[in-house]
This record gives sequence, structure tokens and C-alpha cells, in this order.
Amino acid sequence: MGKLDGRTIVITGAARGIGQGVARRLAAEGANVAVADLNAEGAANVAEEITAAGGRAIGIGADVGDRASVKAALGAAVTEFGRLDVLFNNAGISKTQHFLEVTEDDYNRIMRVNGLGVLFGIQEAAKIFQGQGGGGKIVNTASIAGKEGFPLFPAYCASKFAVVSMTQSAARDLAGDHITVNAFCPGVVTTELWDQLDRESRDVGETETEGQLLEQFSEGILVGRTSTPEDIAGLCVFLASTDSDYITGQSINVDGGMLVH
Repeated sequence: MGKLDGRTIVITGAARGIGQGVARRLAAEGANVAVADLNAEGAANVAEEITAAGGRAIGIGADVGDRASVKAALGAAVTEFGRLDVLFNNAGISKTQHFLEVTEDDYNRIMRVNGLGVLFGIQEAAKIFQGQGGGGKIVNTASIAGKEGFPLFPAYCASKFAVVSMTQSAARDLAGDHITVNAFCPGVVTTELWDQLDRESRDVGETETEGQLLEQFSEGILVGRTSTPEDIAGLCVFLASTDSDYITGQSINVDGGMLVH
């Protein structure tokens, strides 16, 4: 018996990185997993890997910045598995740049995915939960960048502060429907995204050598190492399970002690 047996969970941005690792772990705990991603082929590949390992999963192409696409993805999960129990709003993007170099297009592109995508996800999942009755769970991927502003990622930090804020607002507004809304806040996670950020840091002249940005950001991690998606997955299982039913409106750091406030 897994902790999530029979629960249907949609995870956006799950073709790679944190989302992929979480999808695999949730499936291993017995969940029916809908792997949603802008990269439909990547989503299908992850779902096939989960199925081959004995889990239940489907892959869905989805653009979280488009409400109709979000609605269709959630609907596909309900059609396949019969209901929706948990939504992970995980899709996210970033860009390494100095504050004065952020353009309107940069800001809007990041906020469309990281901010608007979370808004659409919460709203559309809540409608399904309300129609089903019995409540539901929403888990948002925030970041320690949603707790403290960092140089080189101004638009990303703004978007993650927005995720923390929406988590709190939605938790208050949806509590009467027995819908909990929480977030988790990773620190430095060694995924493809950090490879991109490290490369961009060299492009803007902030760092000189490969891996330097990651090394600099990792200096304050109390446990002495960067994290992997597997380090995040345990908290995600907890937030998706009944064990977290009395927790809502929280944004929980899972960062190895980078922030301790």
C-alpha cells in the first residue's frame, strides 16, 4: 500500500527536472499521475517510463499560460482516471540577468508561466474540486527566491513572490470548500534549469567558468550539498497525502538550510 494509492495527481512542467522526479515518486506511492508539459513528447516519455515501472500515468501536452490548455489538461486527467485529487503547479522558467537589463518581454514571459500559470491552475482545479465535492489539494512550486530577492534573477524572484502570495490568498479563499493550498520552496536543485542559468551567467559576464554560479550559490547550504529532485519528492508526497490535511497557506522551505527564517 502506497501513501497515495488511488489518488489522481496532475503535475505541470513534469517532463524534466523537479517535476519529473516528483512524478516518479508520486507514482511509486500509488498515485495515478498525469504528466503535463509544454513538451508533449517529453511528458509522454516520462509517463511511459512510469508505466513500464508498474505505475499508472498519462502524458499531456499543456501550456500553463493558456487557460484553455490548463482546463483541457485537467479534464484529460479526470477522463482517464475518474477524478482529480491533487494539482501540482510546478511549471516554471527563469533567466539570468542584471536588474537594469530586464526587458518588458523578459518580465512578461516569466510571469506568464510562473505567475499566470499558477493562477489558472488554482482556479481550474478548484472548479473541479467544487464540482466533485469533498475538497482537494493544490501544491505550488515556489522557491527560496519567493522569500528573498536575489541578484541576477529579478523577474524570477518577483514571480515566485507572487506564487507565495497566491498560495496564501487561495488558501484563505478556498478553505470553505475543504481545498488546501500550499507551496514548497526549493533552493539550489541540480537540474537542467541550473545548467541554463550557469551558462547565462557567463554570457552576461557575472561568472567566468562553468559551474561557478552553482558553486557561489551553494556556499551557504547548511547540509553541505546541493539538492536533487529526489530531495524534494518526500515533501511533495506529504503535501499530496492525507497526512497534510491540517496544513494550508504555507510555503515550506526545502533548501538544505539556505534560509533559516
